[in-house]
Amino acid sequence: MKRFFLLVILVFSLNLTYAQIVNVESLRRISDTSKWSGSASLDIGLIKNTQSIFKITNSLRLQYNTRKNLYLFINDLKLEQIEDNSFVNKGIQHIRYNRKITERLKLEVFAQSQYDAISDIKFRGLLGLGPRFKLSKSKDYRFYLGTLLMFEHEESSDKTIDILRDFRGSVYFSCSLYPLENISLVSTTYYQPLLKQFSDFRISNQTSLGIKVLKNLLFKTSFTYNFDANPIIGIPKTQYELTNGIVYTFD
Repeated sequence: MKRFFLLVILVFSLNLTYAQIVNVESLRRISDTSKWSGSASLDIGLIKNTQSIFKITNSLRLQYNTRKNLYLFINDLKLEQIEDNSFVNKGIQHIRYNRKITERLKLEVFAQSQYDAISDIKFRGLLGLGPRFKLSKSKDYRFYLGTLLMFEHEESSDKTIDILRDFRGSVYFSCSLYPLENISLVSTTYYQPLLKQFSDFRISNQTSLGIKVLKNLLFKTSFTYNFDANPIIGIPKTQYELTNGIVYTFD
């Protein structure tokens, strides 16, 4: 790893909900030659409408890539304060391993931990595995399909709500488009049903537009949409977030 330094200033942020499904595709870095790569950010946002909202977000992504193996680590932490209320903590830690089987097929294994006070999630743990298919060979237009089996453990901050332990499926479709050398568009949609009850499902989409302004500096706009058919009581089914920022990457 040649270097590790980043400062990101958030240009603006609209709405403040937190993605409950991690869009790993937007965080993968296409790197066939560099073993180490990654990015880090420190975002600061201030919104004034009917309430004053202040938030700090710190994100770190590290990727180690070889011809056969890929290791990906993601750490997202977020602090939010509304009016004079105390800071609210949110966070996700995600580890993923890819093993190349053929040119078009990889095996994925991942583990994730999450907490989110606003969504009343004291702890959510996921373990999953499954195949990942490359649907195209073009370097400028990449399409992927993944089908995973996950075990989920979820605890609410409300002790009267039972702990959830069950299996979910996870199907995702992702496209990474590079129409110009300095422009990238990544969009991923996830569908995650409870295997014993398909009416209990989650849908998430994140679409990110990146414009390279310098060699390692990227201006990025992202829109995230989440729908949970059966959220914890009192939590809305639909959440979304629009953010703009500047990201520094290294390899």
